[in-house]
Amino acid sequence: MRGVNRVFLIGNLGKAPEIQYLEGNIPVATFPIATTETFKDKHGKLNSQTEWHTVVLWRGLAELANKYLHKGSLVHIEGRLRTRSWEDKDKQRRQATEIVATNLVMLDKKTDADEMSNATETAQADDNIDNI
Repeated sequence: MRGVNRVFLIGNLGKAPEIQYLEGNIPVATFPIATTETFKDKHGKLNSQTEWHTVVLWRGLAELANKYLHKGSLVHIEGRLRTRSWEDKDKQRRQATEIVATNLVMLDKKTDADEMSNATETAQADDNIDNI
């Protein structure tokens, strides 16, 4: 049986996307996204819990995010989990789990003065993302 590695998140950007261009001029953008769940405890008190996730976007999605997203933007992200590991400068083994996005929907409301009025709200990533 095949496994499923699929993530759906709706949340707000913790800071503006950071974009880098890799060899071959391939754009890659990263940003943190906060998701908050609200629940009542056994005493009826309302509590909230925020989780932070790192999102990675490639190619066209990276450029779209860099152009139109900012700190606080509300987005819907669809993608897959990827865990990578490396050795830092102190020879310590490090590990990070990220969401590699394959779909991005900007959920902020548009205003007349908003530059996003000409933007496409939904963008699909290249099918070749696994080849990177």
